[in-house]
Amino acid sequence: MVSLKKLGRMFVFAAIALAGAANLQAGNLPDFTDLIEEATDAVVNISTTQKVKSGHMNLPEGIEIPDLPEGSPFGDLFKHFFGEQGGGAIPRERDAKSLGSGFIISKDGYVLTNNHVVKDADEIIVRLEDRRELKAEVIGIDERSDVAVLKIDADNLPVAKIGKSDALKVGEWVVAIGSPFGFDHSATAGIVSAMGRALPRENYVPFIQTDVAINPGNSGGPLFNLDGEVVGVNSQIYSRTGGYMGLSFSIPIEVAMDVADQLKSSGKVSRGWLGVLIQDVTLDLAESFGMKHPRGALVAKVLPDSPALASGIKVGDIIVEFNKQEVMNSSNLPPIVGSSKVGVKLPVTVIRNAREKTLSVKLGELPDDQSVAHADVQPEKVKDNRLGFNAVDLTDVQKQELELEGGVLVSHLVTGPASQAGVRKEDIILAIDNKAVTNLKQFNEIVKDLPGGKSVALLVQRGGSPTFLAIKVPNEG
Repeated sequence: MVSLKKLGRMFVFAAIALAGAANLQAGNLPDFTDLIEEATDAVVNISTTQKVKSGHMNLPEGIEIPDLPEGSPFGDLFKHFFGEQGGGAIPRERDAKSLGSGFIISKDGYVLTNNHVVKDADEIIVRLEDRRELKAEVIGIDERSDVAVLKIDADNLPVAKIGKSDALKVGEWVVAIGSPFGFDHSATAGIVSAMGRALPRENYVPFIQTDVAINPGNSGGPLFNLDGEVVGVNSQIYSRTGGYMGLSFSIPIEVAMDVADQLKSSGKVSRGWLGVLIQDVTLDLAESFGMKHPRGALVAKVLPDSPALASGIKVGDIIVEFNKQEVMNSSNLPPIVGSSKVGVKLPVTVIRNAREKTLSVKLGELPDDQSVAHADVQPEKVKDNRLGFNAVDLTDVQKQELELEGGVLVSHLVTGPASQAGVRKEDIILAIDNKAVTNLKQFNEIVKDLPGGKSVALLVQRGGSPTFLAIKVPNEG
């Protein structure tokens, strides 16, 4: 039996051990005080003013509507008696104000921030850490990367140290400094959650994902590593409420500085252009293309008069390496292509017919916009095939409008392999099992000879955009 005296000593020893472990853990946590003290001087607050037109209610002469709080019930009362703007309302201008952040990248006054912070602003004021307020000129903006370069009239300014984002590792500590909700030089810390994130409609930026608290007003501010070097530009958050929810995204500093250098030198940004529409390779698609596991960017369309067409890239090719850089997902390819040199021959490795093939491509310059044709067609019903859908031939007019040489139109779906694979009514079937579809008769012959129990690739065009689907062929026709 353990004595009370001995039990007491054991308790004391255990308490000391726990306290020591806690102190050891606390000692391993970073201290950000020196970093923030050194880095804060180069961080700026950016406020913008934009003239926007509004209307004035039809009030009696000599009476003006008072400034009412947003959502005030008296606002509805004034509208009821004096009407909405328009219908004789007197147009007027008001100042719309917004806030953001930025950081100084040169002693003579160049400032880096987000495009969306300063877009369409009539006046931009940069407030420095020493409380000076200076008007800023927009040197250049780039919507694709959401980067803007400003210039203020000042000398001998503190400059942020520029680091390298490609040296970051998931789990590494990072710090953001900015002006969330207008609170100047607020510092927040967290870790790198992921690298190379692709976001919808943001094809040319491989974002750094962090759990650093970022809120409205932080946009354009710097993301620092523990050495006090800028590794990213805080740009976006994922939120259902408008505020921080644990997912923040920053533009890698290499991308931002490359854009800034181009904007300063030429006023615009040049990016490489390959000229393909791509998609991810799913497990079923990998099986249909004879691959052991999914990887690469699957080419769903090669655009006319494009570098891809000139280099011999074909629909159904899977790009697994570009300019000696591995392409694991389709989202990896646009940033690699966009940052590659225009007019220089570069190697591209594709998987074609289950074998790797290396081609040479000379990139063009990314156009300002790209468009793909689409059609409004009214099909007729015919007998459905073993895949579970009806199809009809495209008319000559439809082919001309869609700029297609062949294909068949899905006119009706029944429950079966096609519907399960995601085929929709009015999809246009361009190829199946890596064979181009010329007409309905040839398509039916291909379908009839497909081996049962196997997944095959189906290339469909939907809304003007081609995409591959993996369809499981039934054992019985």
